[in-house]
Amino acid sequence: MFLSVFDMFKIGIGPSSSHTMGPMVAAKRFLQNLKNSPFNFSGIRVTLYGSLAFTGKGHSTDRAVILGLAGCSPENYDHNTSEQILQEISDEKFIKSNDLGKLSFSPQTDLKFDYGPPLDGHPNGLIFMGLDDRGDILFQETYYSIGGGFVLTADELSHGKDKDQGSKVPFPFSSAEEMLSMSKRFNRSIAQMKKENELSRISKNELENGIKHIWESMDKCIERGLSQSGFLPGGLNVKRRAKGIYDALLAERGLNLTPPHTINDWMSVYAMAVNEENAFGGQIVTAPTNGAAGVVPAVLKYYLKHVPNASENKIEDFLLTAAAIGGLIKFNASISGAEAGCQAEVGSASAMAAAGLCAVLGGTSEQIENAAEIALEHHLGMTCDPVAGLVQVPCIERNGLGAIKAVSAASLSLRGDGTHLVPLDACVETMRQTGEDMINKYKETSLGGLAVNIPNC
Repeated sequence: MFLSVFDMFKIGIGPSSSHTMGPMVAAKRFLQNLKNSPFNFSGIRVTLYGSLAFTGKGHSTDRAVILGLAGCSPENYDHNTSEQILQEISDEKFIKSNDLGKLSFSPQTDLKFDYGPPLDGHPNGLIFMGLDDRGDILFQETYYSIGGGFVLTADELSHGKDKDQGSKVPFPFSSAEEMLSMSKRFNRSIAQMKKENELSRISKNELENGIKHIWESMDKCIERGLSQSGFLPGGLNVKRRAKGIYDALLAERGLNLTPPHTINDWMSVYAMAVNEENAFGGQIVTAPTNGAAGVVPAVLKYYLKHVPNASENKIEDFLLTAAAIGGLIKFNASISGAEAGCQAEVGSASAMAAAGLCAVLGGTSEQIENAAEIALEHHLGMTCDPVAGLVQVPCIERNGLGAIKAVSAASLSLRGDGTHLVPLDACVETMRQTGEDMINKYKETSLGGLAVNIPNC
């Protein structure tokens, strides 16, 4: 099993990797399939199912699909250009394509939300249809947005493409048990094994520059979030809080008046800054998803800014270790809130961050595995119940608490020798089973939990 660090950490846009980024990628893929088809198409129709239908408006799924059909991608997203494209399509009722000409598409009638049962493959399903001039279907494709910006067709999902990552790598661990065994047998750290796996696919310069770009993008997102004020879009009138908290923390520095637990506020404010940017629809790095994008950068920022003798040279080890843990969770369970609740998003992110921090603080492979397990274990059962379908409440604060748990988990693991009762593999399997047992109203549909108990939403 191999998932690249660049699969786990992808640069994209908010507010959701599965509901915004994924549908945009799927739409662009479908457009390419139309170009390769022998048919002459006159129009396009799209239907959203399951969680994509129930929370699609709040997650900007409709906008993402339209922009994807217009040729946009998360990597090259520009807000002003996108707004212009959306307005033109709404006014003119067609998609422009250099290869396909003008394709009839009315956002009001050709983009449908199906609030019935989800499709069989995954809670996040979309069906795209290419139409002739009479409106009959010439070509149809089903896509699933399976979390973290990953997209598979129905055929790819049924053939297990998400489990097959191509050619073999030097250290092909697909479980934490295998990871620890290989680490001991070959005397390699988790980061070293992950790096050698990456270098079997890409050059050293590509890897180093890519990881540098990931952290720079994360850090810039934190800084943007710490500098912005006002209210987040969507109708809840949620106020941006990160800047105010950050300014207060800066003012208190050196006054010797704040209690030791204020360090928790620093961790939280870094995470909240990221997720306020995500809720605003800004550029984000999946870590492993958008809804949980604040945890990993917050913990890495905490390490660099608040831990004595921290070194930027360890950023690579942090992110490689985190990606290794995230890959195991995705392979053996899920990172999708629509599939397994928020335990799969913030829980996974907290486990990744705990592992990364433990690694750069000198933890052994056994201590790193323990740190990840502690963090994930104490998110088990967490539901995904975004109020009004927006990635704001409880999501923004939840990332702050996920960061705090990650740091605590790393610290606890370093107090031991790595031996512990519950293996990470057992915890991941428990999360998978819990996600299967969790009823749909608690899995990113906004049909239960806080989403239905907050008045005037």
